[in-house]
Amino acid sequence: MTQTLAPARRPARQLLAASVGNAVEWYDWYAYTFLATYIAGQIFPKSSGNSLVPLLSTFAVFAVGFFMRPVGGLLMGAVADRHGRRAALTVTILLMGGSSLLVGLTPTYAAAGVLAPVVLVAARLLQGLSVGGEFAASTTFLVESAGPGRRGLFSSFQYVSTTIGQLAASGIAAALVSGLGERQMDGWGWRVPFLVGAVLSLVGFWIRRGAEETLQHTPDRADGPRPGLFDALRRHPRESLLICGITAGGTIAYYTWTSYLPTYAELNAGVDKADALLAGTLSLGFFALLQPLGGLLSDRYGRKPLLLFFGVGFALLSVPLLRSIGDSFGSLLLVQCAGMVLLTGFTSISAAVNAEIFPARVRAAGIGFPYSLTVALFGGTAPYVGTLFKDVGHPGLFPWYVSVLCLVSAAVYLRLPESAHKELER
Repeated sequence: MTQTLAPARRPARQLLAASVGNAVEWYDWYAYTFLATYIAGQIFPKSSGNSLVPLLSTFAVFAVGFFMRPVGGLLMGAVADRHGRRAALTVTILLMGGSSLLVGLTPTYAAAGVLAPVVLVAARLLQGLSVGGEFAASTTFLVESAGPGRRGLFSSFQYVSTTIGQLAASGIAAALVSGLGERQMDGWGWRVPFLVGAVLSLVGFWIRRGAEETLQHTPDRADGPRPGLFDALRRHPRESLLICGITAGGTIAYYTWTSYLPTYAELNAGVDKADALLAGTLSLGFFALLQPLGGLLSDRYGRKPLLLFFGVGFALLSVPLLRSIGDSFGSLLLVQCAGMVLLTGFTSISAAVNAEIFPARVRAAGIGFPYSLTVALFGGTAPYVGTLFKDVGHPGLFPWYVSVLCLVSAAVYLRLPESAHKELER
């Protein structure tokens, strides 16, 4: 059965369907990060010898969720390649809603003992499965919905919608921290964003039901049976490794700057918790505005210049930027915004770059597994590694860790063939 791409008749509607669901997915995912310090004190027992143990445990669970993402990328990617992108997008949004509800209802360690972290781990495993599948399906869906010469622009909405989800999570977290006392936040306030996320997932599900499928099946069997679970890895091993090299630097920079930096500033520079959350929120807004500009530039001038701008820029500037964070709100905001400019060279076009590597038949699974595996190894562990460096007395090593990974990816970008002006492979 041959599979073909059907041009979208309503591209604006396609953008909305992908973006709304993606925003809800990532709102749920990032609410956990922004409220990590409150979750730590309620779900994990405190160590009398080390106050960082609950926070380290919370970030370890954050990383565990990431290690389900490759499974989600493989399974949901296969669903998207075999049964269509819309079917996979519907499943992922429902999984995320259920896991968000489970986080919101997780009992405290004081009430349930060891059951509390067990429930939290189960919820994060479900979230990881959902998010891994979401990226695989929504990446292919967005890029396949784009008209000629617009793949970079459509690609940029992957991170526009992701950032909207982060902004919502950050904004609600900041409002709760400012409006509630520490005792209320510890008691029940941290649960509110996750219960809201469960409701928002139903909204995303409803909107995605009206999306137009971009992958169609034709009656002839010239292309053989529908792709198997490991067809992309088996038939395209070089392309799979290429996805890993493209992603390694981008994911460590992305999760450091958009998720971990407020906590990093609190631990290493003494920035006030509320100031750190506010700086993160403002810089995310700035980041979202930059994405379409990056996508448009890549459609006109190519993907490689933007990728090299990101890779070389972060390789050279990660250490001085992270070391320059002072104990003030202004210092943190400036560092975050500077990093967002560099980061746009990767985030605005990563969906297009990835989609342009694989043929449509195995595109979703081909992207989903190697991308999510790399994110799990380097992005999901970023908060844990950064906090661990602080715990062992060497916080200055973390900026160098970021810099080296970005240098490795920059070397990959240098040898990457330009794909911006080629037709998307069918």
